[in-house]
Amino acid sequence: MTRTGGRIDKRQAILDAAFAVFARAGFDAANVQEIADAAGVAKPTVYNHFQDKDTLFRAALAAAAEQVAAANLAAVARIAPDGDPRRSLTRAARALARRCCDEQSRALRTLTYAQLGRFPELLTDVHAVTAGRLADALADRLARLVVGGQLRHCDPAVVAEQFLALLTGPLERRSQLGTRRLPAAEIDAVADNAAETIVRTFA
Repeated sequence: MTRTGGRIDKRQAILDAAFAVFARAGFDAANVQEIADAAGVAKPTVYNHFQDKDTLFRAALAAAAEQVAAANLAAVARIAPDGDPRRSLTRAARALARRCCDEQSRALRTLTYAQLGRFPELLTDVHAVTAGRLADALADRLARLVVGGQLRHCDPAVVAEQFLALLTGPLERRSQLGTRRLPAAEIDAVADNAAETIVRTFA
């Protein structure tokens, strides 16, 4: 392993450990020593990468947001411009809904909202990386379906917004804003209904 590679690995280990500790304990109760222990590094190593706890918190949430965004984009990439749009949209919807309800996504939303007073910029930053990129990518895929004749003429950006609302609205309500775990079958049912509504309306 190169020296640069080792530094990157340590930084990522710290970010992963920090997110896990912040998610479990909250910002105020979490301490840097606990994060260092979880990352398998010395406490001074944490400060070599991040000057203080605030900086570490911002970086940990930013890294988690990038991971969530990557998973969301991979799900949207499942929407093929040919073939059965119902099957394609349902497959993507299920992947998005499951990701929305997983531990990392739930913790990211909880931490972002909980620390709005201390870090007001976080909501804009996290939203741009997660929801913003997702909406743009979904609109692009829907536009391809329109061009391919799988969906009738529509505004892909508007339909993407509606599709995501059909997913997140019921999931937030049924999970009581993420405080209750939903069974996989219930998550899939919400996704299936969202995809079916889009197909029936625009196919």
